[in-house]
Amino acid sequence: MSLDSQFFKELPHVEGELNYLTPTAEKPVNYTYDPPPGIPQRSGKYEVRTLPIYNARTISQEVSLDQQGFALTEHHSTVKDFYDQDEVRRVYYPEAEQFLKDLTGAQRVIVFDHNLRNAERAKQGEQGIKTPVRGVHNDFTAKSGYSRARTCWKHRY
Repeated sequence: MSLDSQFFKELPHVEGELNYLTPTAEKPVNYTYDPPPGIPQRSGKYEVRTLPIYNARTISQEVSLDQQGFALTEHHSTVKDFYDQDEVRRVYYPEAEQFLKDLTGAQRVIVFDHNLRNAERAKQGEQGIKTPVRGVHNDFTAKSGYSRARTCWKHRY
């Protein structure tokens, strides 16, 4: 089954508005911290597109990481408070690493980053909490992801 098959198109879905960065001659910039005085937090122009967001739970047994590039599985964590950064690193990181090893057969898995996002908590100024990201994005390139994972592996083990 391919991702564009009729099978996927018949899944239950909702319509969602997604913000995409439009191509420009300038390289867009997005500061994840306070920019220098007089510099805007981000540059670039976004275009809103309404797209279907499919609920693939009903086909979880029919898709695989090897064939479709994603899998739907369950994991029940022992983490009590996902807003506790220490507990997430101490409990969830090893859980996630072991889960992914078991799922994929990988010998080594490196969880190296997470963000806590909650609009209300961020608005109240809670330390370490960010607002939700409003634009479609990718956090890492193939090069930067590998470099980040390698650096984290060296410092962690």
